[in-house]
Amino acid sequence: MIEQDLQKRLVDQEILQGSDLLDEIHEVKQNNEQLIIELNTKYHSKKEVTKYLSEITGKPVDPSVDVSLPFYSDFGKHITFGKNIFINLNVTFVDLGGIMIEDNVLIGPGARLVTVNHLVSPKKRRGLRVAPICVKKNAWIGANATILSGVTIGENAIVAADATVTRDVPANVIVAGSPAKQIRKIIEE
Repeated sequence: MIEQDLQKRLVDQEILQGSDLLDEIHEVKQNNEQLIIELNTKYHSKKEVTKYLSEITGKPVDPSVDVSLPFYSDFGKHITFGKNIFINLNVTFVDLGGIMIEDNVLIGPGARLVTVNHLVSPKKRRGLRVAPICVKKNAWIGANATILSGVTIGENAIVAADATVTRDVPANVIVAGSPAKQIRKIIEE
């Protein structure tokens, strides 16, 4: 599939303004924007939402995945969903670098998962660098949290509301703040 090949070619690359890669990206983004507009502009049954998500991602989405609308993604094809996931309303996936959501994950309203970053150099700043995000099993991302490129959220971890996560989060911990810092370990009761 062209989109999966594109994802492999993006790893560790500077994607500069005017490059052929950027043209390919924009073509896929335009197709995804049409689907996102259709998804978010009228009521859909859960079954219809699942169908749209499968079309957006280019992969079958398990019917146990529950996404409240509106939901936003800029690219779509680099999202992978596990099973029994709940995503609340107004969540945004900037997924060019790849977003993997494993089983039993909860994502609060207004959360943002952003796999794209601009280059630091002022001369190249319109260029991009991407890195994947992985949210492991049973993790919970709170309302309005931001997860930045290259981050893995560990199994059973909790990201507090409004946190900005710039580094990997270990399994079984709670992080909060901006930048997010570990505030405690999760002890099974």
